[in-house]
Amino acid sequence: MALVATAVALIPLAYLLVRTGEAGLGPWWDRVTTARVAGLTLTSIRLGVVVAVGALLLGVGSAFLVTRTDVPGRRVFAVVAALPLAVPSYVAAFTWVSVADLWSSTARFEGFTAAAIVLTLYTYPYVYLPVAAALTGADQGQEEMARSLGRGPWSTLLTITLPQVRPAVAGGTLLAVLYVLADFGAVSILRVDTFTRAIFTAFTAGFDRIGALTLSTVLLVLTALILFGEGRSRRAGARYSSRGTSRPVQLAHLGVWRWAGFAALLAVALATLGVPAVSMLGWVGEGVSRPESVPAVLAAAAGSVSVSLAGTVLTMALALPVGILVARHPGRLGAALERAAYLAHSLPGIVVGLSLVFFGVTVALPFYQTTWLLALAYATLFLPLGVAAVAGAAGQAPPGLEEVAQSLGRTRLQVFGTITLPLTLPGVGAGAALVFLTCMKELPATLLLRPTGLETLATELWQATGVRQYAEAAPYAFLLVLLAAVPTYLLARRTGVLAGTGPRARTGAPDRDDTGAGDTGVLSGTGLRGAP
Repeated sequence: MALVATAVALIPLAYLLVRTGEAGLGPWWDRVTTARVAGLTLTSIRLGVVVAVGALLLGVGSAFLVTRTDVPGRRVFAVVAALPLAVPSYVAAFTWVSVADLWSSTARFEGFTAAAIVLTLYTYPYVYLPVAAALTGADQGQEEMARSLGRGPWSTLLTITLPQVRPAVAGGTLLAVLYVLADFGAVSILRVDTFTRAIFTAFTAGFDRIGALTLSTVLLVLTALILFGEGRSRRAGARYSSRGTSRPVQLAHLGVWRWAGFAALLAVALATLGVPAVSMLGWVGEGVSRPESVPAVLAAAAGSVSVSLAGTVLTMALALPVGILVARHPGRLGAALERAAYLAHSLPGIVVGLSLVFFGVTVALPFYQTTWLLALAYATLFLPLGVAAVAGAAGQAPPGLEEVAQSLGRTRLQVFGTITLPLTLPGVGAGAALVFLTCMKELPATLLLRPTGLETLATELWQATGVRQYAEAAPYAFLLVLLAAVPTYLLARRTGVLAGTGPRARTGAPDRDDTGAGDTGVLSGTGLRGAP
């Protein structure tokens, strides 16, 4: 079952490679070695590097301030710093453009710099969350030993603390870079030519299917090279820490500089959350007052719910056997299937959507222009979220119960239905909720594969922002962000971000920002297990 589930999820990748091979290596090479492709490659790499550096600085800096210093309000900022994940990139771009247009009617907020700013502000939580969790769970004994040998605070930070959290830094930065390469909405609204925008334009405006396939394979190769390079880098610099008795985190006294840290965190919060709030609250009243606006928003919400529900059902059905195999029967097969799921997950949505368009037209015509082909795209993109949740729940369930049931004469199928599945259902529910909300925000695959006449919150927002109808777009954006804010808040609490900001954190003096939150555990049940 796990093999079949993984094979279904890999259909878009396999079909993309098959169609590219049918065209021939010569024509493909002729299309790849052009100035156009070189320019797209350079722009995509430049944007990825700039955003990676910015996300690294913001993410690591925010994580250090809220977990290791006495900066005022750090418990509040521990959650606020994660909330930009609730804002889809195309919503962020739309709000920044609308605010800029209100500020100046002549200067346009668009281009490379604008895209770098927006993507940095809304991808840095991918670095912040794992680094904050790693700093909370890092071995305090090594740091105390370094200080007892005469190392200063900064020397200890650079030589002991940061090497311990290097895997989290590398993994979070990798996620930010992959997000930039796969992003379609923000770069399109801000008019930056990257691979995703060029692929969509070639397919929809130029009707150049071969060109779109060629660009998709180049983007796939670029993504694979980044994954390969990051993996080698992390293995070369891996550090391991001993896990002894858990010690309270000793917070650093910043003195007067604590207010500078507070100002920095506040500035980031205002940029990431204040700008969208001002934009949406300014336009949403005008948007809902338009004739037929409320029925249109409700129809789009119903469309989002229906396709997201179909995608969630298919994704969790495929994730269940893979997750149980990984948790209950660890080995090479389970590890290979899990990595294959993450390989499909690394594909940009525009590539998955384009591949399934060709697959539906030539192979699965009865499913073309149906909800289930779009659900297959969602399953390909978000299968690891379901696998991680199922594997986490199955791994925590005591296997002794299954052994007792088998010893009493139950068959394996009966044990699965009466013991394994009920114990795994909490993880299935958590994974289903995460997959459902992620499906609602997916834009490029939805644009390419949605059935004719079906609109969602994401597609309606996209169409309105394309002609700069900000009042029309605001209700869709507001509802999308509202739906995504709740799971993002829960994610911030469950990744252990608050564990280093509660009563166990100590400075040697009473904590002036302590409200008594307890530990939440590090990266447990978040869907981040097994992430790059």
